[in-house]
Amino acid sequence: MSAPLVRIEYRRPPDREEVFTQILVEDRPEVKVTLAQGVRFDPPIFIRGEVALETGSDVVWFTFPGAWHDIGLFHRADGSPTGLYANILTPTRFLSRLQWQTTDLFLDLWLDREGTLHLLDLSQFREARARRWISFREARRALREVERLRRAHARGAWPPAVVKEWPLERARARAGQVGSHLTGA
Repeated sequence: MSAPLVRIEYRRPPDREEVFTQILVEDRPEVKVTLAQGVRFDPPIFIRGEVALETGSDVVWFTFPGAWHDIGLFHRADGSPTGLYANILTPTRFLSRLQWQTTDLFLDLWLDREGTLHLLDLSQFREARARRWISFREARRALREVERLRRAHARGAWPPAVVKEWPLERARARAGQVGSHLTGA
């Protein structure tokens, strides 16, 4: 039996909407773990001067019901980890078990391989707020979430333990796709 596919409707104000299809590998009330396989990025995505994602990369995503962020474990096409990405967004709406919606709030956090936390996209966030693409309330909530995650990281309480429980190999195994994206099988 193969793992089910989740359809995620991802809105980025003012008018961009993308739909992502990911493999649901774990479905618990407190966390949903999905696997995005073989993503396409041409050119590659660089964060702080390093390739974070490239065509063929896999990402293990963690969605926490009610949370104002999700987490992605980013990898290169060869499966080597590049870092942890926290996307600040509205809490995911679960239209059904396999159909979700969320809205990007422009701020992101990057936890590099050395364990240093970096704030990303502050200028995009400021532009979104100035243009009223996001409300004052959403902007304030996004900033509070960034500070909450920063404080938790400083205490050693973030990222949550579940992230370490789901390395890429485990997610691939649960998806029934171990190595198949590399061989074309």
